[in-house]
Amino acid sequence: MRLARQEIVILLIAMAIAPAVLIGRLWSAKGSLHGQERAEPFRIAGNFYFVGANDVSAFLITGPAGHVLLDAGYPTTAPMIMASIAELGFDIRDVKVLLNSSPRPDQAGGLPTLQRASGGEVWASDASADVLASGGDDPDMAVPIRTLFRLGIGGYPPVRVDHRVSDGGTIRVGPITLTAHVTAGATRGCTSWTFPIRAADRTLNAVSVCDLDVTMGMRYREQADDLGRSFAVLRGLPVDIWVASHGRAWGRYRKFAARAGAPNPVDPFIDRDGYRAFIDDAEAALRLGRVH
Repeated sequence: MRLARQEIVILLIAMAIAPAVLIGRLWSAKGSLHGQERAEPFRIAGNFYFVGANDVSAFLITGPAGHVLLDAGYPTTAPMIMASIAELGFDIRDVKVLLNSSPRPDQAGGLPTLQRASGGEVWASDASADVLASGGDDPDMAVPIRTLFRLGIGGYPPVRVDHRVSDGGTIRVGPITLTAHVTAGATRGCTSWTFPIRAADRTLNAVSVCDLDVTMGMRYREQADDLGRSFAVLRGLPVDIWVASHGRAWGRYRKFAARAGAPNPVDPFIDRDGYRAFIDDAEAALRLGRVH
């Protein structure tokens, strides 16, 4: 097969950086392994549970008509998520809907395995759906990195996306209702989710925030404007409990540990100030040009 000149140039660039990238992947894999160590699953509030690894987060929302799983970690995180669901007394086969925040490998890599095990349907925003279906090949990634993805260095198995959800769209599984908010910037299709949680005698507003940082050479022309809009959208959401795709961002362990000494185990997770600080920090990083 004869390659066009542009393809040859791209391939040469990819070959030139491949050794450094492979070394970097070995280093990051070691670091990522720490983010994928087993973590005890636990109830956050009401029917809302943490089922992820020690840093890579995943969440289960349970209901009588079936459950919703939010985010999937790396491909290697999926067995941990299934084990955590079982440890809590639930069945992966009762998961009817799998939702995604971002098509990055640390949030979407486990989707194919979890979808097969559960038989559930994957819902994603339009922009995320295209990347998920390609196995992580995002057109906004820097060309050398994208070329490496196409060569099989990185990515994950293609995901079968069953439904596409628009900004402001709602998903219902029995009494469970989630609303999608496309908070683009880290990726074009980055999606934050809001949903009410009934905990004892009160209803709490929960927000799962999509990443607000720019990584993996992800750049596109409207990115800064998208992030500005996303900051405004997120600030306008009612919030009592918030979570994110990485435990260190939302204080997973600190809040989990605080449950033992709290009068009400839900109270450590009610963190409106932490939510606002998370958005403020991301906005300051963008303003100062601190992107990875």
